[in-house]
Amino acid sequence: MEGEVEFKIPGIDKPCKTWYKVIGDLPSGRCPLVALHGGPGAVHDYLLTLTDLPASYGIPLVLSTHLPEKKGDVGFWTDDLFIAELENLLGHLGIQDNYDLYGHSWGGMLGCHFAMRQPPGLKRLIIASAPVSTDLWVSATNKLKGELPLRIQATINKHEAEGTTDSQEYKDMVMLFYGRHVCRVDPWPQEVQKLFQAIEKDPTVYSTMISPSESFITGSLKNWSLLGSGRLHKIKAPTLLLNGRFDEAQDSVMVSFFRDIPQVEWHTFERSSHMPHLEERENFMEIVSKFLLKKIPVALPSHDCTAV
Repeated sequence: MEGEVEFKIPGIDKPCKTWYKVIGDLPSGRCPLVALHGGPGAVHDYLLTLTDLPASYGIPLVLSTHLPEKKGDVGFWTDDLFIAELENLLGHLGIQDNYDLYGHSWGGMLGCHFAMRQPPGLKRLIIASAPVSTDLWVSATNKLKGELPLRIQATINKHEAEGTTDSQEYKDMVMLFYGRHVCRVDPWPQEVQKLFQAIEKDPTVYSTMISPSESFITGSLKNWSLLGSGRLHKIKAPTLLLNGRFDEAQDSVMVSFFRDIPQVEWHTFERSSHMPHLEERENFMEIVSKFLLKKIPVALPSHDCTAV
């Protein structure tokens, strides 16, 4: 099933639309998995390997691409906007009382923020390669950047200092970083190429919220954080954390999730970076399906952290 759902946004005269696709059978009795892609401002295509879940494990999957209408306004592109869009989609599909949520990268940040509101229909949460704060993310990515050849480091630093991050030389050097820490499959699958092509074609949302690159955040998410005041303790859904050993989302950016979410497990993929669903596909699907298909416990006796 594929379609679009209208989404009314205050201040915009015409309804915007969210594209979605359902793979599998929603009335099957199995809890559907709703996937939130990264970016922000990207497309869902790089998550298409998640279709292994309905194909091999009978888990219905909902993919979507958010808000094709663009508006380059910091006050417009907010967590609340994307959460309202998610709630609108859940209601349209009639699954608002029973669903699991998978969020990758920015989608994981959004999913975590949403889960803190304790929506009653959320049964399980997967936070994949997402930071608890952008300060920790930038610190981790800068350490990774320091492992690049000195010539590449110097070129990246020069353009960031001089404000010339729109130059092709800067973009080329950043892509070398991404080849190490975003997706290590060589050559990149077409779905990953399409992700970056989509942002290049219309950078409105990404440049507004992130700006030039993953390791140099100057947009509205610069000071984004879920730390403090016991906020993560509000997440009541059983939660699975995922990251890769070479991930931009290093352990340091995710450890607070593990420390503060009451019911949580953590798996790190030893041969992956930011996209283990592509880099270690079979292993990834086994771990995710096991989490999604097991009974929901009343409470986990202790945290379980496993490197796989």
